Amino acid sequence: MRTTFLAKPGEIEKKWYIIDAKDVVMGRLSTVVASILRGKNKPTFTPNVDMGDHVIIINAGEVAFTGKKATDKIYYHHSNHPGGLKERTAGNYRQYNPEKLLELSIKGMLPKTSLGHKQGLNLHVFAGPEHDHAAQKPEVLDINKLV
Repeated sequence: MRTTFLAKPGEIEKKWYIIDAKDVVMGRLSTVVASILRGKNKPTFTPNVDMGDHVIIINAGEVAFTGKKATDKIYYHHSNHPGGLKERTAGNYRQYNPEKLLELSIKGMLPKTSLGHKQGLNLHVFAGPEHDHAAQKPEVLDINKLV
């Protein structure tokens, strides 16, 4: 009789990956990174355990959009005060806060549970080419080969 393999939190080995977002389409980047954060790229994937790896994204300010999303895609935020609806286009977000733009996109694809929040903490986004996680010796992951 075969049994289903269930991973235990102590048995999981987490890796560090670095992804260069320069000229990569934001939606395709987000789906691949969300899958890695959940651990779905591993053969021992267990949905109720944090199996995901750490992902470092550099050059977030140079991520690409398809079509007219830079001008037509609008992000809304409300301050909970009368007349407090704020809106910002994706191109404006990319110019002023590219880290937040990618985090919104990727974390929106994770589960809306405490486990999804924990998996979202393994995401590290940087606007430029420098990052402060060199001590972890991250592996370079070519996003164009995965998409």
